[in-house]
Amino acid sequence: MAVLEAPKVSAKGLFDLTGKVAVITGSSRGIGRAIAERFAQQGAKVAISSRKAGPCEEVAAAINAEYPGHAIAVPANISSKEDLQRLMDETRKAFGQIDILVCNAASNPFYGSQLDISDDAFNKILSNNIVANNWMVQMVAPEMKARMDGSIIIISSIGGLRGSQVIGAYCISKAADMQLARNLAGELGPYNIRVNCVAPGLVKTDFAKALWDTPAGEERASSGTPLRRLGEPDDIAGAAVYLASRAGAWTTGQTIVVDGGSTS
Repeated sequence: MAVLEAPKVSAKGLFDLTGKVAVITGSSRGIGRAIAERFAQQGAKVAISSRKAGPCEEVAAAINAEYPGHAIAVPANISSKEDLQRLMDETRKAFGQIDILVCNAASNPFYGSQLDISDDAFNKILSNNIVANNWMVQMVAPEMKARMDGSIIIISSIGGLRGSQVIGAYCISKAADMQLARNLAGELGPYNIRVNCVAPGLVKTDFAKALWDTPAGEERASSGTPLRRLGEPDDIAGAAVYLASRAGAWTTGQTIVVDGGSTS
């Protein structure tokens, strides 16, 4: 295989995404929405996807109002391989190709002891948070390999770096995502495809609302963080823009921790 050269920096800068097309799962709210909005701001066209059509259409409309023609809405359930394939197909139909994949959607239907989790709940977490990500990579990798270019970003969690007595299965799945990125980085690197994880700490989203949605809860959660605050979706979006753009062109197989210093 030929030796690859570093890509040139666009006149608009290291973080320019003009001409790129991104699929972002779980992008009707929270971290996924922030990533989609920031990608569009940097020039990318984006496919907004989550389970329900209405919220997806609202986000796409808001992006198109500011950046006309830059967003489509394609609802999809990550537990359905057929839904995910349709997401990829509709994105290509609208925008021609897929340059960036952000695997953001995840499930956590169980809170409690690892000893008490049912097989169904455990299987759902592993399937939605690991297997579905591998499905999506399999769906986009061939065209990225043909173009010798691509960025795949998996939103993991600092839960994958430490144990938990109450969300153990979720943490297992997020640790597995880090290994999935390392494996794929090695396999796809020769094709100039970068595969990385972002591991957020506690971010103020609906997904994590039970952990911060009272003044006392937020104070307790942020008190152990050196920056003394919880994360905002935009804090994670910045890391995703870095990994998707020329700025991250020599970064692959990594897990970038964005947690206000709580794991330091």
